[in-house]
Amino acid sequence: MNKIEILDSTLRDGAQGENVSFSVRDKLNIVTTLDTFGVTYIEAGNPGSNPKDIEFFKEALTLNLSNSKLCAFGSTRRKLISISEDAGCLALLSAMTPSVSIFGKSWALHAEKILCVSKEENLKMIRDTVAFFHHHNREVIFDAEHFFDGFKDDSEYAISVLNVAVLAGAQVIVLCDTNGGTMPDTIRSVTEFIVKRFPTVRIGIHCHNDIGCAVANSLLAVSAGAKHVQGTFIGIGERCGNADLASIIPTLQLKLGYCCTEKDLSSLTEATMRIYDIANLIPPTDRPYTGVSAFAHKGGMHIDGVEKYPRSFEHIDPKSVGNHRRYLMSEMSGRGAILNKLSTIAPELKKSSPETELIVAKLKELEHDGYQFESADASFELTVLELLGRFKPSFSLQMYRTSGEFPSPDGKSPAWAVVKIEVNGKTETTASFGNGPVNALDLALRKGLVAFYPEVATIRLTDYKVRVLSGDAATGSKVRVLIENTDGRHIWTTTGVSADIIAASWRALRDSIEYYLLTNKLS
Repeated sequence: MNKIEILDSTLRDGAQGENVSFSVRDKLNIVTTLDTFGVTYIEAGNPGSNPKDIEFFKEALTLNLSNSKLCAFGSTRRKLISISEDAGCLALLSAMTPSVSIFGKSWALHAEKILCVSKEENLKMIRDTVAFFHHHNREVIFDAEHFFDGFKDDSEYAISVLNVAVLAGAQVIVLCDTNGGTMPDTIRSVTEFIVKRFPTVRIGIHCHNDIGCAVANSLLAVSAGAKHVQGTFIGIGERCGNADLASIIPTLQLKLGYCCTEKDLSSLTEATMRIYDIANLIPPTDRPYTGVSAFAHKGGMHIDGVEKYPRSFEHIDPKSVGNHRRYLMSEMSGRGAILNKLSTIAPELKKSSPETELIVAKLKELEHDGYQFESADASFELTVLELLGRFKPSFSLQMYRTSGEFPSPDGKSPAWAVVKIEVNGKTETTASFGNGPVNALDLALRKGLVAFYPEVATIRLTDYKVRVLSGDAATGSKVRVLIENTDGRHIWTTTGVSADIIAASWRALRDSIEYYLLTNKLS
């Protein structure tokens, strides 16, 4: 298969995304995750930009990477000074990475209006910097910043920038759609032109997602001859983000016959979820390949088709990317969906089994009361196991009490909760303050359970939704609560229904922890 180099910029370009901030330990953990998965390069930051990156590169020297090469990132030297006077270039060299990414202006507008240098001086800055690192035996990846906009405005100058970098010793030339607004047909035609113009170096592509085309543009660049693809593993980055490598890699490898990593892709979903967890971000359910909804089926015809012939409604085998098939429970799914879903929990049950009839009847009763299990697989599994007599609760509630106060005494935690639970004949009473009664209840429950089940400390609540089921009773209406939790490896959702929002939340909170403890016992 044709080899495609993958450069992941999660730790550099990704860190520039809104609400993203990595500690040094976070960065080291992401490097380990990406190396295990097998990307070619890990662009790990700018060693001359801040103390955190300086510390990171010192720590990174101790890493024993198996598959990836670390790559430090920096700009060309500053205008009108020598390399020996440029602190940024010297810091880049001191990072001791085998590869460096150097970005330079390929759009004349940026050279003249942003850097405030002549086009000639800009070329000298690029030549001097690339030659400097080439002389010091670094593999130089030259990022031609704003290349497609520059090519549109002044193609001759944009090409001269690439030519200078190549002659100075750059081994990879990356065409950057920095503003993220270039159309796919332009990406393909320009990349094809550059590949033919510079046959002695590897041509790369770096796309931003400002018009939603970063993945498509990257794929088209590869079809035009690019051998090096940059992006971030979960698509984070400036503005609307970077090209999403977790979508690009499986498409290239599973559908187009390229080789992006020497390993299979069965660890793709796990690696993606781990990076989301380290970044403290909630993974969208509809992510291609790795999202929890990527292979989720709801319509009766879809479920029937997948059962008979998976390719009828699935473009790949979910296992090939480490994901799995899910059947969603809803009024659209019918008995067939329930039976299919039961096959993963109690495979011995048949359509004619008395237990099956009991489960179907109970689910209809719960749905009539307002429950919906479409997005609450964990509650569905617990309900079924309870009906089959295969579920023994890990704890029982003796009492809880919540209270709110406005204005709050400390101005931060306006509510508190007391919880008394029993585990194997032993009781524990705990209290906690929180941002509202549900948060206080959640914190108090976890605090009490940690004494019996220390693993509960790893659970993190990632989403909380409330849906009013009917407005007829005004503030006395029933509500449905959905709670999503993660332990950093898996995500699960539970639900509760009541006219009392605290009671509904309690049911969902209880189920979320019971499900976690149950799956831990079974694993």
